[in-house]
Amino acid sequence: MTNKNPNPIDVHVGNRVRMRRMLIGMSQERLGKELGLTFQQVQKYEKGTNRISASRLYRIAQILGVPVQYFFEDLPTSVAAPVQEGFAEARTEQSMIMDFLNSSEGLQLNRHFAAIKDPAVRRAVVDLVRSLARAEEPQEG
Repeated sequence: MTNKNPNPIDVHVGNRVRMRRMLIGMSQERLGKELGLTFQQVQKYEKGTNRISASRLYRIAQILGVPVQYFFEDLPTSVAAPVQEGFAEARTEQSMIMDFLNSSEGLQLNRHFAAIKDPAVRRAVVDLVRSLARAEEPQEG
């Protein structure tokens, strides 16, 4: 029986490709054109459905302006190390942050927040978000 789920490392590498591509404002179509592929193939790479060969990953790194090791940074230990059957690891704060940063909203928020130069305004934005998050928490009583 074959496992139809993508390899977690392929998913991580694909997420890093997507995150970098979106951070620099490049479309899947443009990346595909640079690679001689369709945007659908880029989608499959980004989802981890299809593995990226070493030579293609090297080319993607050149196009996106990062070293190849960028795609393996922040690789969760649970992904890199074998996991025993039947044991699920609780989501770590780091994995939740990476999931957020890989989302469209996370990338947009990060890009726009980084563009704010005034430290006082940045602190005010953090305070606002903290306040909004507290308003979403269930109230005791």
